[in-house]
Amino acid sequence: MMRPRRGLDPNSVWAQRLRQLEQRLRAKEERIVVLETENAVLHLKLAEYQGLAGRSTKEVLQLYAAHGQQMKFQSSVVTQLHGAIKRLKQDLKSLHSFALELSKDFQRQSKACLYQVLAAVQGIQLHNEAMQMFQIKAFDLEQSLQEVTERYEKEKQKRKALHNSLIELRGNIRVHCRIRPLLPFDDAAGHSQDRQRNFSEKVAYAADDETILVKCSRPGHASVNKTFQFDRVYNDLESQDAVFADVAPLLTSLLDGYNVCIMAYGQTGSGKTYTMLGPQLEGNLAFAIEEESELGIIPRATQEVFRLISEKPPGSYWVEVSVVEVYNNEIFDLLAKDSCGKVFGVKRDVVTTREGKSDVPSLTHETVENASEFLHLVNKGLQLRVTHPTLVHAHSSRSHLVVTLTITTVVFGDNFGTLWEDEQTSQRLNKEASFTFPQKTRDNKSTSSSRASSPVQLEATEKMKQVKTRLQLVDLAGSECVGMSGVTGAALRETSFINRSLSALADVLGAIAEQRAHVPYRNSKLTHLLQDSVGGDAKLLVMLCISPGQKYLTESMQSLGFGTRARQVQRGQVKKKNFSVPSKGK
Repeated sequence: MMRPRRGLDPNSVWAQRLRQLEQRLRAKEERIVVLETENAVLHLKLAEYQGLAGRSTKEVLQLYAAHGQQMKFQSSVVTQLHGAIKRLKQDLKSLHSFALELSKDFQRQSKACLYQVLAAVQGIQLHNEAMQMFQIKAFDLEQSLQEVTERYEKEKQKRKALHNSLIELRGNIRVHCRIRPLLPFDDAAGHSQDRQRNFSEKVAYAADDETILVKCSRPGHASVNKTFQFDRVYNDLESQDAVFADVAPLLTSLLDGYNVCIMAYGQTGSGKTYTMLGPQLEGNLAFAIEEESELGIIPRATQEVFRLISEKPPGSYWVEVSVVEVYNNEIFDLLAKDSCGKVFGVKRDVVTTREGKSDVPSLTHETVENASEFLHLVNKGLQLRVTHPTLVHAHSSRSHLVVTLTITTVVFGDNFGTLWEDEQTSQRLNKEASFTFPQKTRDNKSTSSSRASSPVQLEATEKMKQVKTRLQLVDLAGSECVGMSGVTGAALRETSFINRSLSALADVLGAIAEQRAHVPYRNSKLTHLLQDSVGGDAKLLVMLCISPGQKYLTESMQSLGFGTRARQVQRGQVKKKNFSVPSKGK
């Protein structure tokens, strides 16, 4: 303890001392505050570090736990891997053994396949050798078949020629039959589908070129097949060319001095007019020919006749045409003209001459010089032909059409057919014949100059003969079942006359076949008009036309029966025309 200096006030000294102490106390207190603050901060840091240490401890514990789990997992995985590796080793061992077996099996199979391939190759070689032998045999058989076919065709031609000769000797009627295709109107309207299917079913077939097979069936009865034999049968696919090819040979007989008649017979809608004329426009009965292949028998026959005439010396023939129809048992001249030159149908009559031949007095004969003039005249006549729609056919012909070509042949001397052996004779005849051939006047009517009185003409007429032959082309009206055609009134009367005239034609053929003393030609104007052709004065060909459908089975059977009876008719050998006909104007 400091003692106060002498001479100083002790209170001031103590006061100063107290101030110092207070300063030091305040400094200490401030130091204490600072230290306490630092201590608090340190406590806070300690608490923080303790918290971090606690969390770290937890994390370490967690890590230890995770490490333990991982070790356990690794141990499990290792165990599983060891097990899997062990299993894989076992599988690999099994696969190795399987691969060895498979390899051995593959080797065995490959050897077996190789043996099979070798055997197959050997078999193919043997098969090829056998095929070569078969080809050689087939070639030999084809040659043999060709030879047999050629022989068959030759024998067939010989048989046909002998058959035609036999027909001519007996005077038999040639009968051809044509089956038309099924057409849309063959389906029966107003009936159930099953009945329509039955109606449109095809029952008539061409078994071969001479045989027709018809399937006849009735409800509750077994189907019966009936066959009909004719001189030629055309199936529904054969063309107009094929039909005319068998008709054409008859036309050469015209220039050889024989009459020829070709008539189409069948029910309405069976294709008669198509066969005889060709297709026609609706509402227009004139020829509607777009292609020559569609032409019917009448235009083709005319073309063939004029072709044959063109091969003869000029002026040795001339051709006249007449067109008539038999409607309701009356004969109408379809080329007759009124005072103004207009064509209109004029009723004519048919008579029997003193020689027993049928003739139509005042019938119009127009001279034609080529086929186009002929077709023009026939078209005019067709415009007047009576047609009427029925349920069977929209353009049903209600009359029989008879187109006649009269060919006048100038014969010098007595030998017909040997006149044109040298050119000088033909030239001499041409000069002499020029006085007697008909000439066309302004109204297109044929006239003859035989009335001239020059001495040269008289001398020429005495040396010449005129042989007339006729080609009659007949498109008969179709027979009808009234219940099916649905006609009434005037059309019903027409049907009655049509059926009666066709029945009369059948009666005439029956009388000729039975060689009766009286043949009823005059029972119908049709049979009276065709008396000469049907009675044996012409080579007659009947072209039957039938429908193939079940709907028209009854009518088709009737037509086939008519054709069968007509084929059996023996009229005696047709006589050749060798008489002279005086020239006369029309």
